[in-house]
Amino acid sequence: MSTPASAAVSATPAAPSSPVLVEPTRVRAADGTVREVSVPLFAPAVRRGSLAEIPFDNAREAPAEAVLSRKRADGGWQDVTAADFAAEVQAVAKGLIAEGLQAGDRVAIMARTTYEWTLLDFASWAAGLVTVPVYPTSSAFQTRWILQDSGAAACAVETKEQGRLVSQERQQIGSLTHLWQFDTGAIGRLKTLGKDIPDAVVAARRATLEPHSPATLIYTSGTTGRPKGCVLTHGNFFAEVDNAIELLHPVFKSVSKDPASTLLFLPLSHVFGRMVAIGCMRARVRLGHAPSIRTEDLLADLAGFEPTFLLAIPYVLEKVYNTGRATAEKMGRASSFDRAARIAQRYGEAVEAAQHGTGPGPGLGLRAARALYDPLVYRRIRAALGGRVRYAICGGSPLGHRLAAFYAGAGIQIFEGYGLTETTAAATVTPPLKPRLGTVGWPLPGTAVRIADDGEVLLSGGQVFQGYWDAERGGPVPYLEDDWFPTGDLGALDEGGYLTITGRKKDILITSGGKNVTPAPLEDWLRAHPLVGQCMVVGDDKPFIGALITLEPDGLAHWRRMRKKEGVPLRELVHDDELHTALQRAVDEANRLVSRAESIRKFTVLPKEFTEEAGHLTPSLKLKRDAITRDFAEEIEALYRK
Repeated sequence: MSTPASAAVSATPAAPSSPVLVEPTRVRAADGTVREVSVPLFAPAVRRGSLAEIPFDNAREAPAEAVLSRKRADGGWQDVTAADFAAEVQAVAKGLIAEGLQAGDRVAIMARTTYEWTLLDFASWAAGLVTVPVYPTSSAFQTRWILQDSGAAACAVETKEQGRLVSQERQQIGSLTHLWQFDTGAIGRLKTLGKDIPDAVVAARRATLEPHSPATLIYTSGTTGRPKGCVLTHGNFFAEVDNAIELLHPVFKSVSKDPASTLLFLPLSHVFGRMVAIGCMRARVRLGHAPSIRTEDLLADLAGFEPTFLLAIPYVLEKVYNTGRATAEKMGRASSFDRAARIAQRYGEAVEAAQHGTGPGPGLGLRAARALYDPLVYRRIRAALGGRVRYAICGGSPLGHRLAAFYAGAGIQIFEGYGLTETTAAATVTPPLKPRLGTVGWPLPGTAVRIADDGEVLLSGGQVFQGYWDAERGGPVPYLEDDWFPTGDLGALDEGGYLTITGRKKDILITSGGKNVTPAPLEDWLRAHPLVGQCMVVGDDKPFIGALITLEPDGLAHWRRMRKKEGVPLRELVHDDELHTALQRAVDEANRLVSRAESIRKFTVLPKEFTEEAGHLTPSLKLKRDAITRDFAEEIEALYRK
């Protein structure tokens, strides 16, 4: 990519006028199975500059264009132009320099998904710094570990409670010299502090950064052990977002009358949300932040912002679907909703078949049925997401064929992706012109996927990290094995080159009869049920497979109301025969996915949820199996008592 003499990079990669589809190259094993798939780059690799240039390039090329929106006190949204955002980035960067922070210093950010988070991220890069996300829900131990290990010189928090937590640990963090708090005006004070710093000082800091320079240390939440800091470079993010922007042309380039926009509510502490925020700035897609994920708060923010696409995890899409059905049941229209759901699924599957050339597409009768239910059901689903949403990028865990087909039939195309912190988020994604429901798509352009002999997914590409942070070396330790990153996930490639993730390598259960069982498919299916909050399949060295099930609060509240059992204590309700019958039907449905030896024979309903606070979930809602196994050892053993 050509650049001017300065360190600037082009604000957006060269864009085609319509989506691009390049069939992947396949490599087969001796038995004919597909073992490796790759897709060439869509966007040229960035050879100079850094993410710090994006706001300034945007301001130069489209100063009046709205690149962000901030929520006002009255609940409305105020656009922020490219010129205004660049000016704020410049002012805050000057303040960081005035505070004495040196190029390469690490700045931690502990906050919810807010405008200030994105502003400080870009301002830190403009000052030549490296940002370190800390989940706002992190414990004192987790926070101290990340700040100590990264050698953070400064930490910005959102609230007084977070400030108190960091202050209590500060004596044990020798490198930490600055602590700022957003809700007491830290951003304004940084701007004031830096007002006498010349613009040229910031320009000089930006000029020191290149694609190979570290941009961020993101600590993996980890299902076991201490978190490890993944060193992601500016080049890693460019390789990720530039190719995602070109591949997901309808999302980032908006082919409808509504300009592309998204409301981000997933944590910026997670690489998934962070990647999309950077991609929106790169493509000049209007970005809003929703700090609260409480149902009523989020629905209000979605209604006010009216995004054209969303970044979501399956839990959110499952909750919208289940809430829609619960509402229909309360109105006495559950059977009508179920018919509408089946029609949407058939419609989505028919569209997919036509895209692959294996079917004629929806017939006249199916199109008429879909049109009938659109105002009654599908429009209400879209309205819950803001009314204008036509696309959703879904990751974190598999959504499943059933819900993906439903949303496609309801007018929202789902782009599923797969990746890790170490791969700067997505390594594979649904190709827009050729989706295959239930898979995580093809490799992102510029990426290759290989299946090892033991079924492990290996990845290679420009977005793959440098290595894990070594505090003693003050840099990354190379991690790749022969240019391939071993993910720890199990998967398979089909004849079309589509990847399906089947589970975690370390999570495989081996029954006492020697049967290998991957728990993820059963858990993912059950978690989609409106009554199920979380599910953990057990059975390692046991005679059969069992499961621990927690109840989803909203789904349970609806079930109680419909059956007039609001007054029954939860400790009694978990033994309710009617509840067990409903859950048994869900288990029976899940068991259809697997063989008899892999099926769930018994389950127990827990009177409490798995939570991050209790140490049972990671911040991205993944199960911490060792902790759950330890804390619920008695309940697990009870499953196997005769």
